[in-house]
This record gives sequence, structure tokens and C-alpha cells, in this order.
Amino acid sequence: MNGSDIIILGIESSCDDTSAAILKNGEILSNIVAGQKVHEKFGGVVPELASRAHQQNIIPTVDTAIREAGISKKDIHAVAFTRGPGLLGSLIVGTSFAKSFALGRNIPLVEVNHMQGHILAHFIKNADANYPHFPFICMTVSGGHTQLVLVKDYFDMEILGQTLDDAAGEAFDKAAKILGLPYPGGPLIDQYAREGNPAKFQFPVSNIPDYNFSFSGLKTSILYFLQKETAKNPNFIAENLKDICASYQHTILKTLFRKLVKATREYKISDVAIAGGVSANSQLRAELEQIGKEENWRTFIPPFQYTTDNAGMIAIAGYYKFLKKEFVGQDVAADARLKF
Repeated sequence: MNGSDIIILGIESSCDDTSAAILKNGEILSNIVAGQKVHEKFGGVVPELASRAHQQNIIPTVDTAIREAGISKKDIHAVAFTRGPGLLGSLIVGTSFAKSFALGRNIPLVEVNHMQGHILAHFIKNADANYPHFPFICMTVSGGHTQLVLVKDYFDMEILGQTLDDAAGEAFDKAAKILGLPYPGGPLIDQYAREGNPAKFQFPVSNIPDYNFSFSGLKTSILYFLQKETAKNPNFIAENLKDICASYQHTILKTLFRKLVKATREYKISDVAIAGGVSANSQLRAELEQIGKEENWRTFIPPFQYTTDNAGMIAIAGYYKFLKKEFVGQDVAADARLKF
């Protein structure tokens, strides 16, 4: 290794994915994610089962990341870990491992906010070296969070708006469950929606002030709609699945982009980034491209492996904190409600 190289071990365990990554000078050498299929039969993440699975997965996941990166433990300069927000039991597993590893190797420990990690995933080195310029607006959309963030610098971020109840990703998954689709259902709604008519059925678009979001009313709306229609025709869902998915997805995306466009116009910002697991949605990507052309935006979405929960985004955030020597001590604790 070159003496000027900076190598970071990233640890992510905020929900149900155990992930470890090795990053060198801003470039990902490995990014390993161990999923948890145990939650499928429950139709959602069970926190106690998630934390137990993290305990089983954390050591082999880190070991695989180190071996795949072609380095040894002694080459690592710091450990970056997700301190929060997330499920407390899951966060404790990752935090405890990171503290132990850092203590055993006598290297710095770097805490990372999960949501800032999603945003900073845009700065992982890529082949075309295409990164957003500060300031930019990032819309972070995942199963647990929906936020509009004004990003002024790597760690100078202002939340312009966020969901007041349910996240967009949760709205996708809950609707999928009502439709009888297996968990996680968000990608399946996207898949069926590609062949459906988004104008077939009308669902309400929330009218929350400023830049905040609300999706609880939409979830209630589709539940009552389906109860009413299946009472008249028991085969309604099967006969109209693609159109239901397309119409419901269209409503969520309309809600998201209405706020995003408003923010970019008010703040006069043309660099727009999307982060979080829902950014993998094909229609969201298509609309970002279309609206981006209309609004004259430069648009950015990380490669797929860095959109869902992963340690690569934690490692890049840790890298920029390492450069500023922002380290924490062994008394640091997981924080399920960690703020920016």
C-alpha cells in the first residue's frame, strides 16, 4: 500500500441488511451486503429477528469484505459505522462491532448518520467522475425516510422537508401487502406498473404545507378503495393489478416531484440528486430524467448497489470525516433517532 493511502472499513446495520465495505481514497474496493430472508413470511422487518441475524452476519460479512478488497486488517486506517437513525437493536450490533474492531486495532472510530450516508453516496468515485456541485438538492426516498435536503457541503446539510408520518417506501410496501404481493413489495409494484395505465384510477395527492410529505392518507385511500371494489367484484385486484400499481405509483411520484420542483425553483438550484432504496424505481428514474430536461437540471442517482442500505455509503462519509479528523470515543452509543 502507498503510504498516503487512506483505507476505511464501513459498517452498516441500521435495519435488516448487514453490510461491510472497504474504501481506499474514495474508491470502493468491496461492498458486501448480507440480507435477511427471515422477514419475508412476516411481511415486514421484525426488529428482534433483525438484530439476531446481524449478530450472525457481522463477522463473516466483514471478513468477506476485507478478503475481497485484497487487503489485511492492519491496512485499515479507521472504522466508520452507522450510529443512527434506524432500529436500535440492529444499530447496537454494528456499533459494538465497530468499537471493538477500532479498539483492537488502535485506530480511529468515525460515526456516520445513515441519512447523510445516503446523500454522500453520490461522491463515491466512479468511472465518469460525475458528481453534483454544491449547493444541490437531494431527495432521499427509502422505506423508512423521505426527505428533501439542501446540501451546501459534505456535512453542511439542511432538511427542507420530510415526511410527517409514513415514508414513500413504506407506502409502496404496505400497498403491496394489501394487494397480496410478497415482501418486499415495492419493486413488484414498479414491475407491474410498467404495463399499467397510471390514469386508470385516482388516488389523493396530499397537500401538506411547505416541503413536508404525508403518505398515511394515501395508504388509507387504497385500502378503502380496494375493500369497496372487491366487495363488488372479488376478482377486482387480479383483473386490474397492473393499472392499480401504475395509478398508485403515479400518485406517490407526483407527490414527490411536486415538492422537488418547488424547492429547486425557490432556491434557484439546478443540481438535483436522488438517494435511498426507492431511487431504484424505474418510473422515478424516468420522471427524473424527463422533469430534469424540462427544468434544466443536472441529475444524479448513484449506481444501484449504493442506493439501498449499504456500507459503501457509510465508508465514503467516514472518509470525508477522517480527512477532518472527526473521530468519536469508545463511549459513543447507537442512537435510533439520530438527527443531522
